[in-house]
Amino acid sequence: MTAAVDPKLLEILVCPLTKTKLTYDREKNELISRTAGLAYPILNGIPIMLIDEARIVDEEKAQKYRHMLLPQQFENKEINASSSKAGKKQKGTDE
Repeated sequence: MTAAVDPKLLEILVCPLTKTKLTYDREKNELISRTAGLAYPILNGIPIMLIDEARIVDEEKAQKYRHMLLPQQFENKEINASSSKAGKKQKGTDE
């Protein structure tokens, strides 16, 4: 059995990436950011509001924020390739 999340806490939490309202998925024990397409896990009643701990639930929406997400969060290799190329171009101009 998982610990319940304080309803008052759920009212004030927002997505750390988009600053938008979250939806509580009781079945999966996650907080969903529909705007960012991410799900933040809840462990022992404590929401883990770290972007790198979030699970992508909507790749199309998450692509918009890919520059702020870890490459391994994406399953689609094309997304990783395009962000890697952008990173290499930036490194090349900085040197």
